[in-house]
Amino acid sequence: MQANHEREPQGGSQGEIVPPFPIPSRIPVFPLPNVVLFPRTYLPLHIFEPRYRDMVSDAAGSGQCIGMALLKEGWEPDYNGHPPVFPMGCVSRLVSVQTLADGRSNILLQGLERFEIEREWHDKPYREATIAVRRRGVETALDPAVRQRLCILLESYLQSHDDMPTWQEFFHKEVSDEIFVNTLSTYLECTPLEKQFLLEADSLHQQARRLSDLIKFMTQDQSSTKGWD
Repeated sequence: MQANHEREPQGGSQGEIVPPFPIPSRIPVFPLPNVVLFPRTYLPLHIFEPRYRDMVSDAAGSGQCIGMALLKEGWEPDYNGHPPVFPMGCVSRLVSVQTLADGRSNILLQGLERFEIEREWHDKPYREATIAVRRRGVETALDPAVRQRLCILLESYLQSHDDMPTWQEFFHKEVSDEIFVNTLSTYLECTPLEKQFLLEADSLHQQARRLSDLIKFMTQDQSSTKGWD
């Protein structure tokens, strides 16, 4: 696959006033079977397929936006064509492009907003779509008790994981609730379908609740697995 993304929690600076990045109504869409991008998070990718080299080149020259979408199950037979994707994805900004000597490239994307596909276009080597941006409401903060509960649940789940020190450091960072929830959604070891379920939540609170339920389920599953050892 053309995606190699590292597992490194990333936060964001607080107190910054950043104007909204302009999102075109028609954007290139990069479908992958194992990646769900969330707003305010970062995604490094390695690009090597010719059609996606064209996509990156075109995006870099105009608009700077790429839409990440999750392929639906059964995509394999038509991978080189246009297999179905989930209609909701995340628009990203092309932060950087490192072009390699053989035409491949390493890129860094920053998630901006959720989008919904209204129409697909197949007149280029890669897929494009006319989209509607699906911003959530004005709610940007969680009840402090909800965030604390997430931290407690995650700490319990990660007790037997090697990356616990990394996450403990992240817990103490002064990041917004939106970045906190989306970063957990990004780096938690759950399935792409479960991540898609988190992305499609109608509000930050609903996403946090879904995330809490998912972590509890994963913790219980982990305990059950240990019991069989």
